[in-house]
Amino acid sequence: MSFSYLYPTIDQMNAGHYIEINPKIMMGKPIIKGTRITVEQILENLAESNSIDDVLIAHPHLTKDQIHAALAFAAQSLRGDEIYPIAI
Repeated sequence: MSFSYLYPTIDQMNAGHYIEINPKIMMGKPIIKGTRITVEQILENLAESNSIDDVLIAHPHLTKDQIHAALAFAAQSLRGDEIYPIAI
Protein backbone atom coordinates (compact mmCIF):
# COMPACT_ATOMS: atom_id res chain seq x y z
CA MET A 1 0.00 0.00 0.00
CA SER A 2 1.34 3.42 -0.91
CA PHE A 3 0.94 6.35 1.43
CA SER A 4 2.04 8.97 -1.11
CA TYR A 5 -1.46 10.40 -1.09
CA LEU A 6 -1.10 11.10 2.65
CA TYR A 7 2.39 12.53 2.72
CA PRO A 8 3.83 14.44 -0.21
CA THR A 9 7.20 13.25 -1.45
CA ILE A 10 10.30 15.38 -1.10
CA ASP A 11 9.92 16.20 -4.81
CA GLN A 12 6.29 17.24 -4.45
CA MET A 13 7.07 19.50 -1.52
CA ASN A 14 10.21 21.57 -1.29
CA ALA A 15 11.19 20.49 2.23
CA GLY A 16 14.12 22.89 2.03
CA HIS A 17 11.57 25.68 2.10
CA TYR A 18 10.53 24.51 5.58
CA ILE A 19 13.55 22.65 7.00
CA GLU A 20 16.84 24.20 8.07
CA ILE A 21 20.12 22.74 9.32
CA ASN A 22 22.23 25.29 11.15
CA PRO A 23 25.04 24.27 13.52
CA LYS A 24 24.15 27.28 15.69
CA ILE A 25 20.56 26.15 16.26
CA MET A 26 19.71 23.00 18.22
CA MET A 27 23.23 21.63 17.70
CA GLY A 28 22.70 21.35 13.95
CA LYS A 29 19.65 19.09 14.08
CA PRO A 30 17.16 19.63 11.26
CA ILE A 31 14.51 22.09 12.45
CA ILE A 32 11.44 23.80 11.13
CA LYS A 33 12.71 27.16 9.87
CA GLY A 34 12.02 30.03 12.22
CA THR A 35 11.49 27.70 15.21
CA ARG A 36 13.51 25.55 17.56
CA ILE A 37 11.26 22.57 16.82
CA THR A 38 13.29 19.68 15.43
CA VAL A 39 12.21 17.17 12.84
CA GLU A 40 13.05 14.62 15.53
CA GLN A 41 10.49 16.15 17.93
CA ILE A 42 7.78 16.00 15.30
CA LEU A 43 8.57 12.36 14.49
CA GLU A 44 8.61 11.43 18.18
CA ASN A 45 5.22 13.06 18.70
CA LEU A 46 3.74 11.18 15.76
CA ALA A 47 5.39 7.91 16.86
CA GLU A 48 3.68 8.29 20.26
CA SER A 49 0.33 7.97 18.44
CA ASN A 50 -0.31 11.69 18.43
CA SER A 51 -2.10 12.86 15.32
CA ILE A 52 -0.98 15.71 13.14
CA ASP A 53 -3.82 17.72 14.66
CA ASP A 54 -2.44 16.93 18.15
CA VAL A 55 0.97 18.25 17.09
CA LEU A 56 -0.66 21.38 15.68
CA ILE A 57 -2.50 21.96 18.95
CA ALA A 58 0.73 21.54 20.92
CA HIS A 59 2.58 23.86 18.53
CA PRO A 60 -0.05 26.27 17.15
CA HIS A 61 2.51 28.22 15.11
CA LEU A 62 3.27 25.13 12.97
CA THR A 63 1.38 24.28 9.81
CA LYS A 64 0.42 20.97 8.25
CA ASP A 65 2.80 21.72 5.39
CA GLN A 66 5.68 22.06 7.86
CA ILE A 67 4.80 18.73 9.47
CA HIS A 68 4.55 17.07 6.06
CA ALA A 69 7.91 18.59 5.13
CA ALA A 70 9.42 17.09 8.30
CA LEU A 71 8.06 13.67 7.33
CA ALA A 72 9.31 14.04 3.78
CA PHE A 73 12.73 15.17 5.02
CA ALA A 74 12.97 12.16 7.36
CA ALA A 75 11.98 9.76 4.59
CA GLN A 76 14.51 11.29 2.21
CA SER A 77 17.20 11.11 4.90
CA LEU A 78 16.57 7.41 5.43
CA ARG A 79 16.88 6.66 1.73
CA GLY A 80 20.58 7.41 2.03
CA ASP A 81 21.04 8.94 -1.39
CA GLU A 82 21.58 12.45 -0.06
CA ILE A 83 24.15 13.68 2.39
CA TYR A 84 23.22 16.35 4.90
CA PRO A 85 25.79 18.41 6.82
CA ILE A 86 26.21 17.79 10.50
CA ALA A 87 27.41 20.09 13.25
CA ILE A 88 30.98 19.56 14.31
